[in-house]
Amino acid sequence: MNYVAALRSALCCGIASLVFTLPSAPAWAEEAEPATGDILVTGQRQAYRGDVALKDMPQAVSIIDSTLLKDAGITRLDTALDLSAGIARQNNYGGMWDAFAIRGFAGDENFPGGFLINGFNAGRNYSGPRDASNVERIEVLKGPNSALFGRGEPGGTINIVTKKPQFDTEGYVSVSGGSYNSWRGEGDVTTPISDKVAVRVNGAYEKGDSFRDTIEYEKYTVTPSILAKLDDDTSISYEFEYVHNKTPFDRGVVAVDGKLGAIPISRFLGEPGDGPMTIKSRSHQLQFQHDLSKDWGFLIGASYRTSDFSGFGTEALPAAYVTGTQQTVRRRRLFRDHATDNITIRGELSGTVETGSLVHHIVLGADWDSFEHDVLQQRANSTAAKPNAINIYNPVYGNLPALSRFRSELDKQENWGVYLMDQVDLMDRVKLRFGGRYDSFNQDYRFRYTNVITDQAVTKFSPQAGIVFEATDTLSFYGSYGRGFRPNSGAGATGAAFSPETSRSYEVGAKYSSPGGRITSTLALFSMKKNNILTADLANPSFSAAIGEAKSKGVEFDLTGKLPAGFKLWLSYSYIDAEVAKDIVDRDFGRNIPAGSRLLNVPKHSGNVMLMKDIPIGDMELTLGGGVQYVGTRLGEFGTQFELPDYTLARLTAALALTDNIKVHGEVNNLFDEDHYTASYSPNWVNPGMPRNFKVRLTYSF
Repeated sequence: MNYVAALRSALCCGIASLVFTLPSAPAWAEEAEPATGDILVTGQRQAYRGDVALKDMPQAVSIIDSTLLKDAGITRLDTALDLSAGIARQNNYGGMWDAFAIRGFAGDENFPGGFLINGFNAGRNYSGPRDASNVERIEVLKGPNSALFGRGEPGGTINIVTKKPQFDTEGYVSVSGGSYNSWRGEGDVTTPISDKVAVRVNGAYEKGDSFRDTIEYEKYTVTPSILAKLDDDTSISYEFEYVHNKTPFDRGVVAVDGKLGAIPISRFLGEPGDGPMTIKSRSHQLQFQHDLSKDWGFLIGASYRTSDFSGFGTEALPAAYVTGTQQTVRRRRLFRDHATDNITIRGELSGTVETGSLVHHIVLGADWDSFEHDVLQQRANSTAAKPNAINIYNPVYGNLPALSRFRSELDKQENWGVYLMDQVDLMDRVKLRFGGRYDSFNQDYRFRYTNVITDQAVTKFSPQAGIVFEATDTLSFYGSYGRGFRPNSGAGATGAAFSPETSRSYEVGAKYSSPGGRITSTLALFSMKKNNILTADLANPSFSAAIGEAKSKGVEFDLTGKLPAGFKLWLSYSYIDAEVAKDIVDRDFGRNIPAGSRLLNVPKHSGNVMLMKDIPIGDMELTLGGGVQYVGTRLGEFGTQFELPDYTLARLTAALALTDNIKVHGEVNNLFDEDHYTASYSPNWVNPGMPRNFKVRLTYSF
């Protein structure tokens, strides 16, 4: 057994023994979110942040909390992120994961969109679309974060904070049903089991058909957690998550002559006989906190996450474009089996110290991460003799060709890093932040069929600096600069590992918070550039090279408000100009892509507005709401003029509190039944959005 396996075994055994031996502690409760937007969670500090309030951070931050998710009837991460400015949906790998770009940059297209869960990396695992049943809030931290979080995208970081056990018994159960024979059960309960220990269990089960022909899905997730206060200064928590998801692999619809709408958005061009893909994910998180004094605290945590993703799928060849004279599209059939294994350990010391008239808010920490990705694929490709074609106007299913070996690879990554951040209160209204992170990254990538192994060792220092000026008690201005990196997997024509992507980011903005915090808003202007993006190697066309460059600039605006007369408002808008910064050749299709070409699936203009109002009706309360989402035109395939059309979606919601414990909620989405397309990779892989649909939910709270 190697040392990683030994650590994995020890971690699991230690977690198990801890769960059965936790002591009890005095009652305590989670504090509410202050009106200023600062987030305080009693019991567990927020890693990588220290005691710096969100309003004092020199970057744009938006918070999507559980109340908004419930009011809007949102149950998925991708739908929640539609509410935040500057986030664009990307190719979702046949519906198997959440993929998004932040401020134009999407990261590695072979993995889901990068995000954190309670500060632990969770985006590299094949865990399926993220459910919102255990989400307390979603923190969208924009701009350069590499100086704290480590390797990642310069556009920002998504951190999902999960619900924690409470020392007051409370909870809810809900049942909902709606269009396409869909129904969902969801529950959440937390209670103390002694005066020192509290537990919580939440989860959801969902099943239904789809607007897509022949598609059915089923998923469930459950998250039990336990929280204890060992003494007045020490606390510990453990959280387990299990996810099971079954749904067919679905690449969407095709365009004819580069135009969408020739076939209905319901048309499925895969094979029902392939059955569903099966996704299973298991996650353990253990966190220990000790307050050394009123100003200093220590946090150590560990995460162990595994995922399994396997099944058959038939899809159109991405470059087998359909013209007006054709009736069919050629396809390929694959069996995919992905398994991931991820261990993270971190420790952090944070606190405040005064040096003369200066106040320093310091975060000092280190983390270690081990990640393994085991890939097995079998394939039956389309040939002229055996095209495995399907008629796009009158599909006849049943062609399931035998498969032969295609890929068998093992990717092992190990990373450790140390970081330091100091935010200094220079005077009452000026705060200066500076910090840096040093990372050491090692990777071994084995191609089993050829027995070729590529490896790389990369070290990188990522600095960050920022300033905040509080012009008044309600208005502040800020600026920040940061550099970052993200390793590239694989090797080039010479067998040498690719150089890592590097980036630099600039951001300036203003934050406003009205007296009492009823209205908060952020205006941000940003500029970013990335180097060493993988493209085709001009000297060796069968290989890739890390020579690409891209840049993005734009403006974002977010506003939340509790308005007079009981109105609640959520508003976001972004303008993003993201483009290729250097002439390259696309590595998938071999096309020349000149500098100035737009980046994939990133609209220049997008926005979202939601407005809700509480209306007393006797002893009951009625909440009415509505929203509009606009997404502009987007490039649908690199190196071509293929575009996805813009769309505007409207939604209505209503909730009636029949008693203090019982509420009925209804919603209609895509009110005007607009055909729309959320993302694509080529004209043959276009994800259609859902037509008009409704849902009714009954909730009992206690």
